[in-house]
Amino acid sequence: MRRRLLALACVSASLLSGCGLMPQDGGSERRAVTVWLMKDSASQDFLRRFTEDFERSHPGLDLDIRIQRWTGIGAKVQAALEADGEDGPDVIEVGNTQVTQYAEGGRLHDLTLEAMRDWGIRDWLPGLAEPGQWMSQQYGIPWYAANRVVVYRKDLFAQAGVTAPPRTRDEWLTVTERLDSGGDQGIYLAGQDWYTLSGFIWDEGGDLARERGGGVWEGALDTPAALRGMDFYRRLQALGDGPVDADEEHPPQARVFARGRVAQIVAVPGLAHAIVRENPDLEGELGFFPVPGKKAGEPGAIFTGGSDLVVPRNTDDRDGAVAVVEALTGTRWNTDLARTMNYVPNKKSLARAVAGGEGVEAMAAGAARGRATPTTPRWGAVEADNPIKEYMTKVLTGADPETEARRASRRITELLDLGLE
Repeated sequence: MRRRLLALACVSASLLSGCGLMPQDGGSERRAVTVWLMKDSASQDFLRRFTEDFERSHPGLDLDIRIQRWTGIGAKVQAALEADGEDGPDVIEVGNTQVTQYAEGGRLHDLTLEAMRDWGIRDWLPGLAEPGQWMSQQYGIPWYAANRVVVYRKDLFAQAGVTAPPRTRDEWLTVTERLDSGGDQGIYLAGQDWYTLSGFIWDEGGDLARERGGGVWEGALDTPAALRGMDFYRRLQALGDGPVDADEEHPPQARVFARGRVAQIVAVPGLAHAIVRENPDLEGELGFFPVPGKKAGEPGAIFTGGSDLVVPRNTDDRDGAVAVVEALTGTRWNTDLARTMNYVPNKKSLARAVAGGEGVEAMAAGAARGRATPTTPRWGAVEADNPIKEYMTKVLTGADPETEARRASRRITELLDLGLE
C-alpha cells in the first residue's frame, strides 16, 4: 500500500512464475502496485500477458498481483481499508454489489472524474456501473459481468415440436407448458431462486426495496409491480418439479439437469461445462437464449453478477492504482478477458467482442438490461437473513401473496433500519 521503491529488484504476480520486466539501466527506481484479484476471475495466462504488457508500457511500475478467495473476503477487505500498513492492496477486485459497503465512510477513492472524462461511463453495463456508485459518485469501476440465461436441451425442444426459442415471457410460458409432459420437466426452477425472481420484478417496474430519502430504505415486495413479478415466477415454477423450499444450489441444479429429463434451467452459461461433465451424452445438445422479456426483441431484466475494481483511500500511490484500473477495464484487456474467460465485457458496445459463442452471446444480450440489488451498504444484512426466500416458499405453497409480501417487506425494512444503528 505504501509507496515501495525497487532498485533492480523483481516483483512479480504471486501466481506467476518469473519476474516482471525490469529496466536494465543500472539504477532506475520502480514502484510496486499491489493488486488483489479473486481466484479464477482471470487465467494465469491472461495475468502473465497483462503483467508483461503493463510493466513494459509503465516503466516506473511493477505489478504485485495477489490472488484472494471469496470465502471470508469481506472481513479481509474491511481490515485492509482500515489499516495503515505498508503491505496492503492498491487495487481490489470486489463483487459489484459490495462496493457501497466499502465506499461508506470515505474509504475508497472517488473515480468519478476519470470515469466520465476518460473511461466511457455512459457505455458501461448498468448492472455493474450502478452498484459501483455511492452518494452519486463512482467508486467501483466495472471489470466484467456474468449473468443468467436460459440453458435448454435442444433434443427435448425438437421432440416437443419447438423450433425456435421463445421471444416473450408469454411465449416462454406456452413453450414450457408444451415441454412439461410425458415425464419431462418443462423447466427446473427452485422455489427460492430469488435472483431470477428479481428480474421478473424489475421487468414489471418494481424493486426489492426502495429509498424513501436520506439514505432510508424500505422493502418493496408488496407493490403491485413486485406482486406481478412473483405471480409470473409462480406460474413458471409450477411447470417443473423444482423444490419450493430450497434454492438452486440445494440440490445443485446442474446435477438435476444432467441426470433427468429437464428441458430448461436458468443459469450462467458456464454451468453447461458441469452439466456435460455429469452427463457426457448431452455434449452438443445444450442451447442458450436470453431470459425473455415482455416484448419481442427485448430481453428480460436480469440480475448482473460480476466484479468492479476499487482503489482504497489509504493507498499512497493513487496514480499507479488508477493506471492499473484503466488498463484492466480498458477496451483491449477487457475484451481479451471476456474472450479468455467467456465473460460479458464491461461496455455494451463491446458485446460484439464475444460474438460467436451461443452462451456468451445470450449472456451479453441480457446484460444490456442487467440490474443489481439495491445500492445500500445495508443490503448484506437482507441477504444474510433473506426474508425473500421465505416469502417465495409461502406463496408457492398456497399462502396469500399480498399478505406474505407485506410481511417480507416489513422484515426487509427492519433489516435495513437495523443497519443504521
